[in-house]
Amino acid sequence: MKFATPATTNPIDQLKVIGKPVDRIDGPLKTTGTARYAYEQNEAAPNAAYGYVVGSAIAKGRIESIDFAAAKRAPGVIAVITADNAGKLGKGKFNTAALLAGPKIEHYHQAIALVVAETFEQARSAAQLVQVKYVREKGAYDLAAVKDTAKIPKKEEDPPQTKVGAFTTAFDRAPVKLDATYTTPDQTHAMMEPHASIARWEGDKVTIWTSNQMIAWSVSDMAKTLNIPKENVRLISPYIGGGFGGKLWIRAEAVLAALGAKATGRPVKVALQRALMINNTTHRPATIQRLRIGATREGRITAIAHESWSGDLPEGKPETAVNQTRLLYAGANRLTTLRLAVLDLPEGNAMRAPGEAPGMMALEIAIDEMAEKLRMDPVMFRIINDTTVDPEKRERKFSQRRYVECMRQGMERFGWNKRNPQPAQVREGRWLIGMGVASAFRNNIVTKSAARVRLGPDGVVTVETDMTDIGTGSYTIIAQTAAEMMGLPLEKVVVKLGDSAYPESAGSGGQWGGNSATSGVYAACVKLRDIVCQKLGVDGAQAQFADGMVNAGGKSIPLRQAAQGAELVAEDMIEFGDLDKKYQQSTFGSHFVEVAVDAYTGEVRVRRMLAVCAAGRILNPKSARSQVIGAMTMGVGAALMEDLVVDKRLGFFVNHDLASYEVPVHADIPHQEVVFLDETDPMSSPMKAKGVGELGICGVAAAVANAIYNATGVRIRDYPITLDKMIDKLPQVA
Repeated sequence: MKFATPATTNPIDQLKVIGKPVDRIDGPLKTTGTARYAYEQNEAAPNAAYGYVVGSAIAKGRIESIDFAAAKRAPGVIAVITADNAGKLGKGKFNTAALLAGPKIEHYHQAIALVVAETFEQARSAAQLVQVKYVREKGAYDLAAVKDTAKIPKKEEDPPQTKVGAFTTAFDRAPVKLDATYTTPDQTHAMMEPHASIARWEGDKVTIWTSNQMIAWSVSDMAKTLNIPKENVRLISPYIGGGFGGKLWIRAEAVLAALGAKATGRPVKVALQRALMINNTTHRPATIQRLRIGATREGRITAIAHESWSGDLPEGKPETAVNQTRLLYAGANRLTTLRLAVLDLPEGNAMRAPGEAPGMMALEIAIDEMAEKLRMDPVMFRIINDTTVDPEKRERKFSQRRYVECMRQGMERFGWNKRNPQPAQVREGRWLIGMGVASAFRNNIVTKSAARVRLGPDGVVTVETDMTDIGTGSYTIIAQTAAEMMGLPLEKVVVKLGDSAYPESAGSGGQWGGNSATSGVYAACVKLRDIVCQKLGVDGAQAQFADGMVNAGGKSIPLRQAAQGAELVAEDMIEFGDLDKKYQQSTFGSHFVEVAVDAYTGEVRVRRMLAVCAAGRILNPKSARSQVIGAMTMGVGAALMEDLVVDKRLGFFVNHDLASYEVPVHADIPHQEVVFLDETDPMSSPMKAKGVGELGICGVAAAVANAIYNATGVRIRDYPITLDKMIDKLPQVA
C-alpha cells in the first residue's frame, strides 16, 4: 500500500479499540517471569556453552601477542576465539569499529577474545588467564582539547551546515543578543538487560536469539560481518529489556556467540558483562554547543545560530544537536553547523532522541537566558517566536503545529502565574524553590513497514512482523490495530514479533516504530478484509467489520466463516510517498518543572513535573504515558546525574558500571503529569498518529536547569548540574 495522499476516514477512526488505555498484553508474561528473553532461550538452543568476552586493556594501539594456552587448558574450556582463528570478518554498515579486534585496537574494552566453556563460571575464570601484550599508541580523548581540529563532516541525510539570510549582519545589528557556550557530557544507555545472544548453527545457517531493536538492519550487518548470505542468517528477538538506541545494531556479543557456536559445534550464549558494556558498546557523545541569538527589544528573534562540536572514531558521525534549532523558532537570519573531531573513545552513536535531546539541553537554556535579557516571561518569549512554516523553507507548512497550545495549557495546569520571575526569592525553610520551562520538539519520521496477517477458522487473527518490543508496548498497539481493522476483541488477536522470518518492519527506534509498524499492519489488514469479502461474497466497499461479524447488504456473517476449510493469509507493506517533503511533520510539547534546592548544600530535588504533548493520534494513552514519564525520568538524569567520566590519559570511561554511573531512582522522581492534546495528523499515516517516545525527553533537562536558576539565581551551562558547581555561588544564607 502506498500512502501518498492525506488519510481520509478509515476503520481506525472507529476508535473502539485504538485510542483506549489498554493494559499491555505482554504484561502478565513479564510480571510472572515467563517472557523468554534472548539469554533464556534454553529450550530452543539446548546444551548451550557459555562465552565470556575479553576486552582490550588499552584504548589505542595494537596487540603484539596474545597467549591463551593457559586459558585453553583450564577446566571446562572448549574453545578460545580471537581474530587470528575466527576467519575473515567483515564490518557491518552500522558499525564504526570492528566487533572483534586484532591486531589493531580502536577503543578501550573492544572485544579481543571469547572464552567458551561448559559453565559461565569456568569461562569467566579462564578468561583471566588470557595473556595479552600491547603496544600502546597516543590517542585523543578530550573533546575540548581537539575542538579546533574538528571539521564539518561530509553531507549525509541531514546537511551538516545550513544558512538562511545573513546571520552575522543581523546578529551584529540586533539591539539584544546572547552569545553563550554549553556542554553536555558523554552518556550511556544503562538499560537493565545487557547485550545478550545465543547462537546455533545448522549446517551453513545460523540462528541468533538476541536483544536487538532493528532486526532487518542487523540481519544484513551480521551477514556482512560473518561473510555469509543474508538468507543464512535468522535473528529472533521476542522481548528486549531496554535499548534506548544502544541495541539498534549488532554488537560484539552477537558476533562472538555466532563464532563460538561455529567453533564448538553447539549453541553458545554470550552476555556482555556490565563492566564491559559501557566501553564496548555505543554511547551518546559529549557536545560543546555555542548559541547566538539576536532579537528586537520587543522580543522578536532576528538572528539565531547554533553550532555544535562532538567527537567520534574515524568514519564516525556527529551528534546532530542542531536539528531542532532549524525548525522550532522563527527568525529570518539563521545558521546551524555541526563539527566532528576524531576521538579514540568508544563509538559515539544514537541514544534516546539523538540530536534533539542534547541539542535542546543547550537551546532551551539559551532561550531562557535571552528572555531574561529582554525582561520577558520565558513562556511568552517562546510563544511570540512561534512559526507556522519551516523557517528554512517558508513555502513548506507544518502538517500540524499545536506548540502554542501545549505552552498555554502547561502554564495553566502548572500554575505558572505563581512563579516569581525574580530568581532566589521563594523559600521554604532551608529550600529555595523555583519553576522552569522548556519546549519539547522531535521530528515525526515514518519508514516502510510490512506485516502478515492470518485469519484462522476459529476466528483468531494472527499478526506476524519483525517489529520489536523494547518495553514500549508494540505487542499491544499492533494487536489494537488488527482488532480495530478486523472488528474483533483483543483476545481474538495473536501478535508475533521480532523474528527475521516475518515480514520486514520499521523496527524500534527514532520515534518511528509505533506509527510505521501499525501502518504496516493496517495495510495487511486492508488486504485481508478484501480477501474475506471475496470469500463471503459481499461488497467490500460497504462491508463493516464489528463484533466478530461482517455486515454488508443486509447480511451479517461471522468473520470466521470466511476461513472455514483454509486459513486466509494476507501480507502487505506501507510505503510512504512525499507528504513528509511537502509538509514538515513534527511533534511538539512543553515541559514544566518545579525544583527545591538546599540553600546550604546545593542539593536539588525535583518536586513536580508536567509534560503537555501534541503527537498525533495517541494509539494507547496508557502505554504512551509510560513512554513519556520514562523519558521525563531520563531527562532528570541527564540534567542532574548522568556523566561518563573520561580518563583523559588512558582513554576510557571510568564509571563503567551502574554503581558509579548514576541514574534516577524512584526516590528522585516526583509525581509526573502527562497531557496529550486530542490531535490527528492525516499527513502522517493512515493511523493519523506520530511518535511520542522521544518527545518526552526533549527539553526536560533544560526545564530542570531553568528551574534551578529560578530557585537560586545560579546559571549552570555545564551538564550535569551537580552541587559542586553551585555550592560556592548560592545566595548568602541569612
